[in-house]
Parts: sequence; C-alpha cells; structure tokens
Amino acid sequence: MHILHEAIGVPKLKIESESKTRAVLTIAPLPSGFGMTIGNALRRTILSSLPGTAVTAVKITGITHEYTTIPGVHETVLDLVLNVRELRLKKHSKDAEVIEVPLVKSGTITAKDLKVSSDIEILDPSQVICHCDGADGKKKIQLRIEKGVGYRIISNEENAAEEDPEFILVDANFSPIKRAKYEVSPARVGDQTDLNTLTLEVETDGSLEADNAIKLSAEILQSYFGLFNETDAYTDEDFTTSFSAIKAKEDAERQATAAAAEESFTPIDILGFSQRTLNALVNGGITSVEELLKTPMSQLTQLRGFGQKAKTELEEVLRERGYTPGAGMPATTAAE
Repeated sequence: MHILHEAIGVPKLKIESESKTRAVLTIAPLPSGFGMTIGNALRRTILSSLPGTAVTAVKITGITHEYTTIPGVHETVLDLVLNVRELRLKKHSKDAEVIEVPLVKSGTITAKDLKVSSDIEILDPSQVICHCDGADGKKKIQLRIEKGVGYRIISNEENAAEEDPEFILVDANFSPIKRAKYEVSPARVGDQTDLNTLTLEVETDGSLEADNAIKLSAEILQSYFGLFNETDAYTDEDFTTSFSAIKAKEDAERQATAAAAEESFTPIDILGFSQRTLNALVNGGITSVEELLKTPMSQLTQLRGFGQKAKTELEEVLRERGYTPGAGMPATTAAE
C-alpha cells in the first residue's frame, strides 16, 4: 500500500444504498489513479467470474433441432429457446438437473409452471416461456439446469458429444449480474487535492446478493494477487506500508491518549472547597484539578453560584498549593 496513507489514514468504505439485488458503495480517499485501477478490476471480475444458474439444453417432444415450429405453439423453437435462456433461477448444488413443464391445450406457460426440485428456486415466476393454442398436452418441454461461471458458447464438438441427441444445446450466460459500473471522482484531504473517490454500483438478478457479489469479487482478486507475493514478500519502507500497520499505529495512539487522560485526572474534591463552591464548579462541568487550572477566572465567574466569596476562596486555596488559575498544572507538581 502507498506510504501516502500514513498521512491521510486508511480509506473508508461507505454503503450509500443497499438492497438484496442492488448495492452502491464508495471508498475514499484513494491515491491518484487507484480509483480507476481498483474499479476496473472489480467490475471485470464481477461481470466475468461469479457463479450463477442457467439453462444449458432444451428438449421438446418430437423436435430434433431449433429451426422448426411446434404444432399449437405460437413461438418457433428458436424463440422458445431464447425465452428459456432468460429464465432467472437459483441452483444450490453444482450437479446438472433436468426439469420439465408440459404443454397446455391453450394458454401461456410461464416460469411458475416449471416442475422443479427443492434444489432450484424460481426467482421470477412471471417470465414467459411460450404461448399455446391447440397444443398437444401430452408433449412436454424439458430443460437442463446447471450452475456455472461466466458465459459458455456451445461448440460443434460438444453438440456431437451430447449423449441424448434430442437435447438442443444452448449458449448459457451463468452470470447473476444485471449491471455493474463504477465512477471515479476527485477527493481531498488537507492539502492533498489529487486523491480519488471510487463509487461502485452493482445490480444482480437476486440469485446472489449484491453486497456478496462485491465481496466475492474482491476475494477472487485478492487470491490471485496473493500469488505474486506469496513467498519472499518485498516492500519498500520509504514508499509502502500496510493498512493493518496504520490501524495498529492509530489504535496505539488512541490508547496512549486515553491512558494519559486517565492518569492526569485529579478529583477536585481534594482541594477542600466549601460545599457551595464545590457545587458551583461541578455543576459547571469542572470536576478535576486539571480542568480547574486550565479555566480562566473570567470564565469561572460566569458559572452559576460562583460569586465573589467563591472566587476569594478559590484564589486562597490555589495560592496555598502554589497553583495559578488558568495557568495549568505546574510542571514540578505534575511530576510529583
């Protein structure tokens, strides 16, 4: 990681909008150019490498190829194949499964008519498969459902190797992603004005939640990049550091500050003020000797209940102990 972040801190991830199918997040500040670098890598991985479910083959009773028609069905076989390719399904296991739907005498066949097992979820039951008008109800459509990654184009060799010649193999788009885009905008921290803010938007079909799509893509990239630095890791101490090192340093500084503040708290009660004067100081938010010594007399006299008698008493008590209001704790006393 750039040494730059020791000055500006660890980039912050912010969720701008989130639902099951859509997520928008920003990450900033990033070094100049890293918005494009990270955004492009994530988008390419999101679009190409996430698992999803698709129809990979279609079988229709009495049909041997896609360039024909089905008696009693409005759509041609090619149109029907295009329709089933758009089905949005979620399969839990990797093994291929064949599901079916019978043709009807008359009416519209949609995704909700599919006879599926508990391993498959129908994400959009309203998706149209075909329209029937006088079709043979004894005939049926069978679909081979598989879980995979990316886009699969059917080759002639795969067609020739198919065991059941009645199955029509189809190109399959397994990606659960409907849209993925990123934008890079300027960011500024102090005097550094050339930083980046990365905004990433992802929309899925519901088979994979949008935030999980981003997390899985980041994990995939991290696993591959880790190969380059798996052994004999190299860093340049002058120009690189790590987020974990920065976070550890920030945590240590916070703990040290908290410890110092705790150690320097001396209850105001030890000064032996009268109850009236003590109440005026405590009600005014001054509960320690350190706070009292840092507060100017002009501010103390504005406290409710802190009159001339309280002022005189305070000056006498502090003078006896060698303190001066508003000057802070004397170095010798603090050391003691």
